[in-house]
Amino acid sequence: MKKIFLEGAIPSEFIADSIAKHQSKHSIGAHNIFLGQVRADEVDGKKVSAIEFTAYEEMALEKAHEIREAAFEKFDLTCLHIYHSLGNVAVGGVCIFVFVSAPRRKQVYEATEWLVNQVKTEVPIFGKEIFENEESQWKVNS
Repeated sequence: MKKIFLEGAIPSEFIADSIAKHQSKHSIGAHNIFLGQVRADEVDGKKVSAIEFTAYEEMALEKAHEIREAAFEKFDLTCLHIYHSLGNVAVGGVCIFVFVSAPRRKQVYEATEWLVNQVKTEVPIFGKEIFENEESQWKVNS
């Protein structure tokens, strides 16, 4: 099963390297990328400084694999990659990276939105918001 988890924030170099690796695949005409970044939300007067991500990894990998296979059946894709952070990611850090490639642009737009929604609702990844005062609470996805 394909690895999807990275420890900490997803580095911009990792994202750039992922893009560069696809330039040799000449059947691709379009790429689309979704980057989810930790926001400095304010909850009950407290400001978020980071999110600590945990997952039931075995189940998460299995579910991500199912979503990946379903995406290839649903859309005309050449490649797709899903990466998500585990551990602590400070505000401003990228915590999810979805990268979709296809012969044509329409497919990458539709597939990216579908994939992000599937990951957010189906993959058992949990975020605990860490506030500036070091209190915490489990995050509710929106």
